[in-house]
Amino acid sequence: MGTTSTLNSVLTALGGSTGIDVTAAVATILDAKRAPERAWVAQQTTLRSETSAISQLQNESSALSDTLTKLQNSGGALSSVSAITSNSSLLTASAVAGTPSSSHLITINKLASTASWYSDAQSSSSTALAGGSFDITTGGSTKTIQVSAGSTLNDLVASINSRFLGVTANVITDSSGARLSLVSNTSGSAADLSVSNDSALPFTRANFGTDASIKVDGVPIQSASNIVSGAIAGVTLNLQGSSGAEINLSLAPDTTSITSAIGNFVSAYNTLIADVNSQFSYNQATHTAGTLQADSAIQSLQSELLAATNYMAGSGSYSTLTSLGINTNRDGTLSIDFKTLAAAIQTSGPAVAQLFQGTAGDGFVASLNATLITYTDPTQGAFTIDLKSISSQDQDLTAETNRLELYLTSQKTVLTAQYNAADIAIQQLPQKLKQIQALLNPNSSNSSL
Repeated sequence: MGTTSTLNSVLTALGGSTGIDVTAAVATILDAKRAPERAWVAQQTTLRSETSAISQLQNESSALSDTLTKLQNSGGALSSVSAITSNSSLLTASAVAGTPSSSHLITINKLASTASWYSDAQSSSSTALAGGSFDITTGGSTKTIQVSAGSTLNDLVASINSRFLGVTANVITDSSGARLSLVSNTSGSAADLSVSNDSALPFTRANFGTDASIKVDGVPIQSASNIVSGAIAGVTLNLQGSSGAEINLSLAPDTTSITSAIGNFVSAYNTLIADVNSQFSYNQATHTAGTLQADSAIQSLQSELLAATNYMAGSGSYSTLTSLGINTNRDGTLSIDFKTLAAAIQTSGPAVAQLFQGTAGDGFVASLNATLITYTDPTQGAFTIDLKSISSQDQDLTAETNRLELYLTSQKTVLTAQYNAADIAIQQLPQKLKQIQALLNPNSSNSSL
């Protein structure tokens, strides 16, 4: 009886007459063998988080470099000049970057005008005209315009405009009918226009071509155009009307543009330093630190960014960012005292530019850019090296995973075959058990008689 009981226990342990769940058994073994792969996947998740964090810092550093480049441009925002007039309905003006601050008195006595003529009215633009001709004189050159019998004003417009005479022809239609207008392409006395020998189509002068007449600080100036350049170095005057009264023109650093450019730099710097700082903060609630807390390159970047704001120029009225009202906060970010900055710009815009640009491209901008390029350089920058290293590790882990999966695929085939064979054997055990029991108890059937 003891032997029979033992055999029954073995059969039960092996799944009884129902056999083995081959799929589940093989899956359990393969899952155990995948333990290294799960560790590799976790490593790849970390690596990809690091890639994302570094790429973000790289983009933010590039954005900061862009704002610095604009500050470094000698003809850019830091040198921008505002041109303000006391009567913008008569005069507006603009100045190129770097134009010295100054004040001028402008008197506009007469605007430049453009010569124009018009013909006698016809019933319509398509009315047939009598044959003949007329002469157009402009710029000292006279051209004869032939009028064929039966031609129209529309035909004359096409003919004149195709000859590029410095004159634009057009048809004007109103209640009196259709008239041919001729207008000089440029204003001023040198471009005055005249029409003569107009037997076929009589013309009337509408306007003479005349020069503008102005005074700049008492100096009389004639201009063929109402856009006057050269009267004041670096300044363009836009004449809008004439009154003979003096108009004040003030040239000064463009406080709005300069403040905006510096504000863009401060904003970009704050975005970068805040992101860098977050890599070293610890979240008490989640008990996690920043993704890049152990990255020595990011630690160096933090130190260099904080040190950069302590820059001190060797010369100039303003030698530090603080002297311009750009202050460092306790968390490393910058803030602007706009009143102090505006006062510095208005007092000496060139001195403000010198702090950023230096005397030979060696100011604050160059100093901070030199720091950033060691991280953002596309071949040797710290960000580039970090990203290449992480990518290499990620690829290695992917290769290891692929090799393991290839091995497990073959193992699955082998294990499935082995367990299927074992399953068949187990399912045959009940019959074999009966045979064994019959051998062990040959009289069991006779005892029942």
